[in-house]
Amino acid sequence: MADSKLGGGDDAITSKNPQSSVTCVYQTHIGGYWRNVTVIWSKNMMNHSLSITVDSVESDDHATCKIDLKPWHFWAKKGYKTFEVDGNQLETYWDLRSAKFSGSPEPGGDFYVALVSEEEVVMLLGDYKKKAFKRTKARPALVEAVQFYKKEHVSGKKSFSTRAKLDHRMKESEIVVESSTTGLKEPEMWISIDGIVLIHVKNLQWKFRGNQTVLVNKLPVQVYWDVHNWLFCLPGGTDHGLFIFKPEGATDGESDFEESGSVGGDSECSTDSRYYSTQSHASATPFCLFLYAWKLE
Repeated sequence: MADSKLGGGDDAITSKNPQSSVTCVYQTHIGGYWRNVTVIWSKNMMNHSLSITVDSVESDDHATCKIDLKPWHFWAKKGYKTFEVDGNQLETYWDLRSAKFSGSPEPGGDFYVALVSEEEVVMLLGDYKKKAFKRTKARPALVEAVQFYKKEHVSGKKSFSTRAKLDHRMKESEIVVESSTTGLKEPEMWISIDGIVLIHVKNLQWKFRGNQTVLVNKLPVQVYWDVHNWLFCLPGGTDHGLFIFKPEGATDGESDFEESGSVGGDSECSTDSRYYSTQSHASATPFCLFLYAWKLE
């Protein structure tokens, strides 16, 4: 249940230095290979940044493009940068001047971030798609990049929310965790998706760890939670709860995906697969959401 491989300390948060961060990992086709592209949105009291990292398939190395979204510099919210991975030149274009933010360092709309390789938009984030294609003068990718991993750190007192597309065929869902862990009443917790409470945990002091399968638009989703630290952590210690949302079952194209050798064993981040079948590869990519909910006093 732990996020061991991608949940390292690079964007860790302490209760003394609260910071919001969103890590999204996509699979896209660059230079003849499927590669992982990691996008990290990060914000604290002093800085707001975006970093895009593309894995190498020739070594354990990677290439990173970092963008500082200085709040007092309007020009910094629109720009262009180039970087290189395995001899492939990549171009990043972004326009966040009108981006809408609602508590998360990741914008919810009115923006674009485009990654271009060989005059092809291999990854496009945001809803300003027409503006992105006009500015980059690049053609759409043969198959869109697919998000298969998201990790978000959220700080709050009683309510924690995030957004995620639990399946590539579904629209983005709003996920909210609410809790009542202080006062005279027994501690409780509610987990809702798209405004519907799907999990209600009473007597949370006895059920601080658990799992349950819920249906989201007929899609079975396994939900795991561990909120031990909310209830029993000593003052000054780490006090985050961990929630994992993992859709069940494989999507269409599973057999083609397995035969291509794209993912082996328990590795969710293999990047050494050839570009055999674009559509089956993309549709079969699994998704998992990790939500770290940090309680503030």
